[in-house]
Amino acid sequence: MTQEDRQLLLVDLCARLPYGVFVEDGRNKLDDGPVIYTANYHPCINDCKPYLRPMESMTEEEQKEFVQFHCVKICPIVITDMLTLDNESKMFDWLNANRFDFRGLIPMGLALQAPEGMYNV
Repeated sequence: MTQEDRQLLLVDLCARLPYGVFVEDGRNKLDDGPVIYTANYHPCINDCKPYLRPMESMTEEEQKEFVQFHCVKICPIVITDMLTLDNESKMFDWLNANRFDFRGLIPMGLALQAPEGMYNV
């Protein structure tokens, strides 16, 4: 794992601490029972792979919630999609709370795809 990858993973996991995220930490596999990454338990970052949901797994209901963060500004010539600072902050909190991989960690091999229903606790 490169230093850049390690930093990206650390930033992502720290943002998810308030919500908890299941991880495979090199010692425990999902078959052993998931380990949740919280402020009180944080395995070595080099061995840690969070279970995240791909953006494509967003349900229709979640898509409706997600769209509410966007503000549409109609100009005389074009329609632009804009985020306000307040909405942007809430959007990232919502993405983290729902464990979406909005940074693309799964394709990079830094996260694992969460099995369907894993976070329906």
